[in-house]
Amino acid sequence: MKKYIVSACFLLMACVVSSACNHQENKKYVLDYDIVPAYHDSDTWKAYDAFNQYLLDRETSVYKVNNDIADGANTKATIGAIWTQAIYWDMAMNAYKLATKQGNTQRANRYKELVTDIYKGDSAHYVGFDFHNQDGNNGWFIYDDIMWWTISFSRAYGLFKNPEYLQRADESFCRVWYGSYKLKDRGSYDKVNGGMFWQWNTQDPPDNSGTGKMSCINFPAVIAAATLYNNIAQSDVQHQEDDKTGFDGNPAYPRWLSRATYLKNAKEIYQWGVEHLFDKGSGNVADSRHENSVDWHATLYNQGTFIGASCILYKITGEQSYLDNAIAAANYTVNIMSAPLQLLPNGDGTEQGIYTAIFAQYMQMLIYDCGQDQFLKWMQRSTGYGWNNRNDKNLTTKDYSKKAGPTVSCYDASGIPALMLLFPSEK
Repeated sequence: MKKYIVSACFLLMACVVSSACNHQENKKYVLDYDIVPAYHDSDTWKAYDAFNQYLLDRETSVYKVNNDIADGANTKATIGAIWTQAIYWDMAMNAYKLATKQGNTQRANRYKELVTDIYKGDSAHYVGFDFHNQDGNNGWFIYDDIMWWTISFSRAYGLFKNPEYLQRADESFCRVWYGSYKLKDRGSYDKVNGGMFWQWNTQDPPDNSGTGKMSCINFPAVIAAATLYNNIAQSDVQHQEDDKTGFDGNPAYPRWLSRATYLKNAKEIYQWGVEHLFDKGSGNVADSRHENSVDWHATLYNQGTFIGASCILYKITGEQSYLDNAIAAANYTVNIMSAPLQLLPNGDGTEQGIYTAIFAQYMQMLIYDCGQDQFLKWMQRSTGYGWNNRNDKNLTTKDYSKKAGPTVSCYDASGIPALMLLFPSEK
């Protein structure tokens, strides 16, 4: 049984009941990694329903920034960040899939309706998903914000086969890859050096100085492209070749790509990312690269999207190197980032509570789709700890070792229900 070391301060309560503790102030205590606080299938629905009860705006179907905000919220200060709304939509899809798997038709229908409501609410708020609109309050201004939505549109199409979702996925991917026919930005893809820029730039000629190629755009782009490849049928006539007409009749700005082109792009960006943003020796996924300068600060969502990109390409190609990379990144996350308690880490940033929900999405692929169940107890451990530290509203926070307070943000509250939907109790 694998053991991990924890300082005596973590087990201070245990020391209170041990007379020997006074004589062992410097003793190191062993934490049993297999200890998983109990949670049950019924808890999954309690957690997810509480998340929606207190954080989903009943008037707009957009998620509020915290549970103290009144319904009818419609400003940047009162709703969750634009990119995180896509992750909450993913959670609704996961709820639908789990309810369907469990054979609960009534619950499945309810969450299918929720998926539709969230889509309509976000479309109404975010300028009809017009990714060329830079409205200061409700518009789009960073490449990765769009690409998170591309992933979700692609998933939604795979699940429900609604052609509107596929059109959104196609057009948003091409918007990021090639730039905007309206704004004339350079596009995220670097045609000369490879990789993808994070921030768009509409200067003419484009000024690339000081701009970074972040993991948060590169690996989500791989996932989006590979998911489109997977979810578009081979018989789909439109997607057998790239769009030759383009937005506004300009072929330089295609509206969709062929399945083959999506897979080609996914492989290319992944390889660039492995060479420039990944340490194979440790499994550390870098935050970003600015020309030759690399920021090796690791975050949970970048580890997660790298794992997801690796798993999807492994499943498509069968090439072992993809799976090896995913396992290395997961090992780094559990052994380095989750030490010493082996609980999923949380960052100090306002939006970083959402990172667990993203990480969970891709660890599910590694554990269940790729057969790496050695990571399952670790995921269940964080889930159990977080759930056992819920507040009286059944809301949880991002530090799973601490009890949630009365006010919780949509970011922080998302992690535990997201985990539960993807890693239900096996008790």
